[in-house]
Amino acid sequence: MRSNNPLYSACAALGAAIVAAFLVIPSASAATLFNDDFEDGNATGWARSGGSWSVVTDGSPAYRQSGTSSDARALAGGGWGDQAVQARVKPIAFNGSGRYVAVLARAQSSSNYYFLGLSNAGTAILGKRTGGAPITLATGAAGVTPGAWHTVRLEAFGTTLRGFVNNVQVVSATDSSFSSGRAGLAGYYASATFDDVLVTDIGGPTDPPTTPTIPPGSCRTSGSPIGFASVNAWGQNGTTGGAGGPTVAVDTAAEFLSAIGQQGPLTVCVLGTITLPAGMHNVASDKTILGVGSTSGITGGGLNIGLPPDDSVTSPPADAVHNVIIRNLSFRGATDDSINVQMFSHHIWIDHNDLADGYDGLIDIKRGSSYVTVSWNHTHDHTKNMLLGHDDSNAAQDVGRLKVTYHNNWFDRTPQRNPRVRFGEPVHVFNNYYLYNTDTGVACQANAGCLVEGNYFERVEEPVTNSYAGPGGRCVARNNAFVDESGAPDCSGTVQEASAYYSYTVADPNSVKAAVMAGAGVGKI
Repeated sequence: MRSNNPLYSACAALGAAIVAAFLVIPSASAATLFNDDFEDGNATGWARSGGSWSVVTDGSPAYRQSGTSSDARALAGGGWGDQAVQARVKPIAFNGSGRYVAVLARAQSSSNYYFLGLSNAGTAILGKRTGGAPITLATGAAGVTPGAWHTVRLEAFGTTLRGFVNNVQVVSATDSSFSSGRAGLAGYYASATFDDVLVTDIGGPTDPPTTPTIPPGSCRTSGSPIGFASVNAWGQNGTTGGAGGPTVAVDTAAEFLSAIGQQGPLTVCVLGTITLPAGMHNVASDKTILGVGSTSGITGGGLNIGLPPDDSVTSPPADAVHNVIIRNLSFRGATDDSINVQMFSHHIWIDHNDLADGYDGLIDIKRGSSYVTVSWNHTHDHTKNMLLGHDDSNAAQDVGRLKVTYHNNWFDRTPQRNPRVRFGEPVHVFNNYYLYNTDTGVACQANAGCLVEGNYFERVEEPVTNSYAGPGGRCVARNNAFVDESGAPDCSGTVQEASAYYSYTVADPNSVKAAVMAGAGVGKI
């Protein structure tokens, strides 16, 4: 359904009301210049250039640009001056770097316009085209998630340009290249689905958001990791997260996603429980994400630490995500993984968190990621706990990597993946408390090398095994406590010593249960 006539028919007014129910219209007094929700099943009135455009069903009828091999644009509407162009945008795929999907404003042709794009790098790009390549005017963090819907709005009023993602301003600029033009959609060597296109003549609010304050002493960033996250390797000496950068407090999803996606060192203090949009949300390098008190965390979405999966990359890329700390947060209700580390990300410290009730993994580490420490976490009320290495066929990325330390965690009635390991060596599992893990404790396969020592296993029938499923691995189990009908280790082979990489002290396994129950989880640092 579309309209570019300011004098509505009753039917068009009804359609605008339906759109208003699902989108945040910039102002109650805004005049609608154009809208199209594609409920009529066609895209009549849209002038296309490049790409492959069609109306599809994606929950409801929507307009999809499915090609990724060209610069695709579609324009509609009249030649307005001041305008706010808004659409729901679902990025699908990006063909390389520097790519984006976008809404357009003041489009004078298919090669002259302003654009607000969601990029492959997870940022918002405000730019223009003046007959040639895209010109960037401003960039900002936006928490872009392929496969998820984002509300994108580009405002052009006078010479002021403002860009909003999910109703939060993320970029702004001043430019006088174009004073009027049409609205549009674009996929710059990228595919996306677009819906609920709305053009009005009034923009959104200009008041700055309220900045939450951090209670004195409540966002503590002291401490350093033990284990692989402390090692000097791959150009990074230890894991310091946002040290040396500013500190910001967040208590809304928009603030949180903007902060974790920023470039440069930053400490993000989370106040209370924040509900995120479904899906995985990218964390940039050099971040400390720290919950304040014992009741802070996230629900509804998960954190992704790493570049997009790419099987052709078999060694650590220069832009691999690195130096990230996640501490003192509760994770609930994730629609995918709670925390995912991938694509050669390194120097990651996941410490003193409480994770439960997710969908897939609670903490998954894969695709060549290394120099990671997972410590003092409490995991419970979930089946698929922690995966290290995602597939038996991924040797090209994983062999010689996946170096991870797991210590002082409480694996509390989590049936499997405690962790399940492929290829990594050495994988150091020490001083953890295992309680009633009904499938396995540590499962070491696909030629992985697991060093399992000083742990306390209670009511765990198969505490350590290298013959769990698929190709076998190697494991050494020493100085562990097995109590209350726990089985014996099923181990063979030799494994590299963790002491070749870092210093550590193994506590008496009989002291581990009390220490971990008292110290693991949130509110303990």
